[in-house]
Amino acid sequence: MYDTASDWPNNPHALFQEWMAEAVDKEINNPNAMCVSTVDADGKPSSRMLLLKGHDENGFVFYTNEESRKGKNLAINKNVALCFYWKSLNRQVRIEGTVSYVPDTESDAYFRSRHPHSRIGAWASHQSRPLKNREEFETRFAEFEAKYPNEDDIPRPPHWRGFRVNPTHIEFWIEELYRLHRRCAFTLNADQKWQKEMLYP
Repeated sequence: MYDTASDWPNNPHALFQEWMAEAVDKEINNPNAMCVSTVDADGKPSSRMLLLKGHDENGFVFYTNEESRKGKNLAINKNVALCFYWKSLNRQVRIEGTVSYVPDTESDAYFRSRHPHSRIGAWASHQSRPLKNREEFETRFAEFEAKYPNEDDIPRPPHWRGFRVNPTHIEFWIEELYRLHRRCAFTLNADQKWQKEMLYP
């Protein structure tokens, strides 16, 4: 299995969907968790864990506060890297690409699907900025909860939206004994076609 490049599927998105479906069955918590890495104006990288909220042939979607550290980084540098690691499956997927905004209609629809507390939290949090103590945040939360007593009337904050990672490179990794791993990389060429090649461990 996966001994030659031809053994790997030609469509990395289809393979990702297959692996994600297996992860949903076997991972205990958050199979859609991914490490998102961005770069600031000085070229310094930073990484954090987020949840993947959508995937199709057009890319990988996550949502965040544009005023957060990652949001500010992405406003300066559209390049981003994602990494999924499923310990129960001994598999990893690395993705590189650039971000674009998800249409407001999609962001609105996903925001409405969130728990009311999560929607209030999006208003209450000055994400990534200094916090004096937990009480300060809880006070802000209570203020917005009072402002929007009807959960159906909680609007999406203008600074909270979706980002789509448009991949140009996707690498699949399978753990093997003695670190003799299997790797296959898919790279998008100038004709917008995926080219695949196996890599040494």
